Amino acid sequence: MMEILDCIIVGGGAAGVGLGSLLQELGVTNFSILERGSVGASFRMWPKEMRMITPSFTGNAYGMLDLNSVTLKTSPAYTLGTEHPSGEQYADYLQAVADYKELPIQTGVDVTGIRPQPDGGFELDTSAGIMRCNYVIWAAGEFQYPALGGLPGSEYGIHSSLVKSWKEFQGDEHIIIGGYESGADAAIHLARLGKKVTVIDRSPRWTLKGSSDPSMEISPYTKDRLREVEGGLVDLMAGYEAKWIEPADDGGYLVYCEGSASGDSRFVKTTSPPILATGFRGSLSLIEHLFECDEHGAALLNEYDESTVTPGLFVAGPSVRHEQLIFCFIYKFRQRFGVVAGAIAERLGLDTSVLEAYRQQGMLLEDLSCCGEDCQC
Repeated sequence: MMEILDCIIVGGGAAGVGLGSLLQELGVTNFSILERGSVGASFRMWPKEMRMITPSFTGNAYGMLDLNSVTLKTSPAYTLGTEHPSGEQYADYLQAVADYKELPIQTGVDVTGIRPQPDGGFELDTSAGIMRCNYVIWAAGEFQYPALGGLPGSEYGIHSSLVKSWKEFQGDEHIIIGGYESGADAAIHLARLGKKVTVIDRSPRWTLKGSSDPSMEISPYTKDRLREVEGGLVDLMAGYEAKWIEPADDGGYLVYCEGSASGDSRFVKTTSPPILATGFRGSLSLIEHLFECDEHGAALLNEYDESTVTPGLFVAGPSVRHEQLIFCFIYKFRQRFGVVAGAIAERLGLDTSVLEAYRQQGMLLEDLSCCGEDCQC
C-alpha cells in the first residue's frame, strides 16, 4: 500500500523551511518538503544585484529575532555577515538551516496536482509519482509566477523577475511599468549603470507619505538608494497608468499612459523592451479550484490559514491574506508559522507546548485584530 505521510509541504523556500523546522520541533516525524528546484530556488532567480529590503541584524541574545530569520536561534546576519543579503546569499542561509536540522527535503520534485480524497487526506501528482498525505501546506511562493497578461501588449516587454543581471540589459534609456519595490530596484540599478530611466506608476508613493504598512509603501532602504542616484537619471511619472504597449513604426516601443488625476494621456517611447514590474500572480493560481476567493481574487482562509472549502489544505508564505492584512514579507508571514503548524500538531494529537517560545519571538500571531497601522509620527 502507498505510504501516507502526516504532512507534505510544497515548496522549499523561506516558508517551507521555516514550517518544516517547526513541524520537526513539534514532533511531526512523518512529513516531507517537496521542492521542484533547489532549496531557496526563487531567491537564486533574483537579479544578481537585488538585495533583501528588510535588514538582517543579530539580536537573538536580547530577545529580538532577526527580521529575515525563518526559525528560532538562527540569524542570516550571523550566518552571512551582511545586512541586506542577495538572493544567492539568502538561499545559502536557508540551505544551512535545512542541513543543520536535517529536514526531509526532496529536491527536483514538481507537484502538478492535488486531489482531496473522499475518505480524507490528499493525493498529490508529482514528478516522482503519486504521494498521499493527511495535510498539505502550500508554501510555493510567488516570485516564480510573474503577472504577465494584465497589460495589452505585455508580450513586447520583459518582466523584472526574468532579468538575470541589470548589467546585461541592453540599451541606454528604459521605461519601467510599476513603481513599487521591484520597479524601484530596477530603476536604481540601471541608473547606477548610467542609464536613463522613466518609471510609470499610478501612485505618488515615492514622494508622499501614505500608509505606514511597508506592504503598501516602498521601504526606507529603497528610499535611501533612490536619493543616492545621481544626475536625475530616474524620472517618476507618478499618477499615470500604462494602458498598453505597441511597437513603434520607426523601431522601439510605445507605451500609452493615462493620468489618473489630470485626465491627460500620452505615449512614451523607448528603444528597449519595457520592463514590467507588475507584480506576481502567485503559485496559488495553480490550485485555485481548491479555494474560494474574495472579490479581489485572494484565497479565503480560516483562522488557521486553511482553505475554507478544502479542509486540511493550508497556505504559508507571501500569498497569505486576511481581509486588508497582507503577509508579504518574511517577518510578517513567519508570524503565522505557529498557527499552521500548531493546528496540524493538535489534530495529530501532539504536545504543542513548544509553541510558547515561538509566541514570545513573534512567530505565533493568532489575534489578527491587533494588526493595523499604529505610527503617530
